Amino acid sequence: MFGLVVRFTCKDQASAEGFDRLVAATVDKIRTDEPGTLVYAVNRVDGEPLQRVFYELYRDRAGFDAHEEQEHTKKFLDERGQYLSATEVDWLTLLTGKGTDG
Repeated sequence: MFGLVVRFTCKDQASAEGFDRLVAATVDKIRTDEPGTLVYAVNRVDGEPLQRVFYELYRDRAGFDAHEEQEHTKKFLDERGQYLSATEVDWLTLLTGKGTDG
């Protein structure tokens, strides 16, 4: 498996609302068009209304690469910057877990 956690910080409340709309449109396509994407969870952070945390888990590196090549992902990557003041990415190596075959 291949995974990552991304923390996005939006510029302000209006930006957070625009970012959430962009994310919702993107996730709709991820659900229907990406069999190699096992988990794509978008979260708000309690007490931090401008932050969003994504947890992404892919079947393998090829699943992630296929995700990155999708038109909806490219659109998200192109448009997200207008809403954000910061992005932090942590790449993950699965050790063990429930529902992960690890």
